[in-house]
Amino acid sequence: MRTETREFHTGDKEIVLDITRECEQFAADGPDGVLHLFVPHATAGLAIIETGAGSDDDLLAALRELLPADDRWQHAHGSRGHGRSHVMPALIPPYASVPVVGGRLALGTWQSICLVDLNIDNADRTVRFSLIPG
Repeated sequence: MRTETREFHTGDKEIVLDITRECEQFAADGPDGVLHLFVPHATAGLAIIETGAGSDDDLLAALRELLPADDRWQHAHGSRGHGRSHVMPALIPPYASVPVVGGRLALGTWQSICLVDLNIDNADRTVRFSLIPG
């Protein structure tokens, strides 16, 4: 198994950050198997969705509706509504797995791997990439 961590700057706004290119680079020329990704943060997740056609913005809009940034959250430190960022990984999990065949990700035509971060208080995120031979 080959594993490494990579850092991503998510900034100070809610974001769906496409990390597919970095995943492709990591899996390139590797063995067939599974690329497993993990975000070791309590307030970020990974989603496999279409990007660039509005779906990334739609995902953020849906999360805003499901998890409003208001004062309802018991977990109340940080920016207003910060507690929702701690609930989000129950909906957008902190992990994802993608088959790798011939050194390429076996994603569908419109699928991208995205880091989802609602936490405007933490501008930098770590993702662990692990290529597990099959």
